[in-house]
Amino acid sequence: MSSKVPTVRQTNWISIVPHLLIMGTIIFIWHQINPEKAFLYGAITYLLLSMSLRHLIPKDHRNGIKKNNSENFEAAIIDFKKSYTYFKKHEWIDKYRFVTLLSSSQMSYREMALLNIAFCHSQIGNGEKSKDYYEKVLQEFPDSRLAKSALRMLHAMENKAE
Repeated sequence: MSSKVPTVRQTNWISIVPHLLIMGTIIFIWHQINPEKAFLYGAITYLLLSMSLRHLIPKDHRNGIKKNNSENFEAAIIDFKKSYTYFKKHEWIDKYRFVTLLSSSQMSYREMALLNIAFCHSQIGNGEKSKDYYEKVLQEFPDSRLAKSALRMLHAMENKAE
């Protein structure tokens, strides 16, 4: 096992536009209250709102990432499954995450959860389950480049072992 677990963050740059609009609205509201410090208060309010949303709603996902980074893969799988279930149940939060969570992630939390579950299974030596989860990613997210790459790698390893 490696000492550092890889992390991939893909940003959907167009989602920055709603963030700027939200921040502008907050600054405008503060301008009505205190014009001299509107920018400072608006930026602080946006920062607090952003941090709160990202820490309160996807808490299972964050816990899974922490456990994954500390190489506690079995426990991480449990948290990623909880995250997947939550965002499957509340698909609108995930679909509109650029507003609901102020997240600029190009990948949905459901896709990230499934990819992380697959990765964790591969790290504990459960290649078949890993492959099953990567295939599930492709069923739900057919354009997932990470799942396609991982499956190609797993198939190449299987062919080499034969």
